[in-house]
This record gives sequence, C-alpha cells and structure tokens, in this order.
Amino acid sequence: MRTSRRRTNGLSAEDAVAFRPCAHEGCTETGLYRAPQAPSEPTDYYWFCLEHVRAYNRAWDFFAGMNQEQIYAYQKEDVVGHRPSWPFGVGRGLRLERLHDLFGLLRGWRDSEPAHPREPSQRHLRPPEIEALAVLELDSWVDRKALKARYKALVKRHHPDANGGSKAAEERLKLINHAYNFLIETGRF
Repeated sequence: MRTSRRRTNGLSAEDAVAFRPCAHEGCTETGLYRAPQAPSEPTDYYWFCLEHVRAYNRAWDFFAGMNQEQIYAYQKEDVVGHRPSWPFGVGRGLRLERLHDLFGLLRGWRDSEPAHPREPSQRHLRPPEIEALAVLELDSWVDRKALKARYKALVKRHHPDANGGSKAAEERLKLINHAYNFLIETGRF
C-alpha cells in the first residue's frame, strides 16, 4: 500500500523539518515554530525552537517604526480587513444603469420619475381602493399630497367637536380615518 507523504528534495516533510535549524544564532535545536519576519511580509517566516520563538514573540512590536498617524491609518483599515471600501452606491460594484431592464422595473429610476405610471387612465385601481377613495369623496387617482390635503379638509368638517358632539359625525370620521390609513398603507399613493 502506498502512503501519501509530501516529499521535498527526496526527503519527507517530517524529515525536512528535522533538518531545519533554529534561526537564532548559535542555537542547535530544530526550528519547529514559525514567526513572521516583518509586518510588511506576512508570508516570510523565521523558524525557531520553542525557547527562542517565545523570546521573539515577547520582543515583537508590529508597529515598530510607525508614527501615530500610520498606526491609526492601519487600525482604521483593519476594521474592513484591509480591503477597499466605498460608500454604498458609489465607486465599484453593481451599477444599475448597466443592467438590462427586462421587465421595466428600473424605468425612470435615474430620471426621478415614478417607475409605475400614476395617471388614472394608466393605473388600475382595485375595488378596496375605489371604495376608500369614495369615502374620501375622491373619484380618481391622486398623489399623496392631494390625498393628505383632502383628508385634513374632511377631518375638519366631520370632527365631532366641530359638529356639537354629533354621533353621526363621529362615525363618519372613523370611516374617513380608516379609508385614509388603508390608502397610505397600500404604498401606492
């Protein structure tokens, strides 16, 4: 049966480690533990024995040779893993204008016009929306600003305090509030 052992220059990986000397001057031990050579070269290592890697780690100063501004800049970049970043919707990444708009979903996105037409002739109203508009004494599609103005006018007219505490005015106001809230919650107005 064949074993799968990595070989380096005719030696197995275990044998190659056995011949790697400690990088500390004058040490005759085997270098089993790696330590980075410099912060700028994270893939280059010294190989030390246990005693010397402990001494190396105690003396290691990652920020040696940097001033306060350089240390702050490094720490700031470390928040995002030293990857480039940019504000949402700016710079690289997905650009909506490059997409092919198959279904017309993005129509008008860049021109600040609504993606869906809001004219009554082009917009289909569902029966609950038609009923709510009738309660607000509107017969066609209106924008949010006109809807709110109509609501305020009806509240002033049908408020019980303005009608001497009339129960009929109170019931009418409840219907008006319900219709207005329904239309706003649909998100279509």
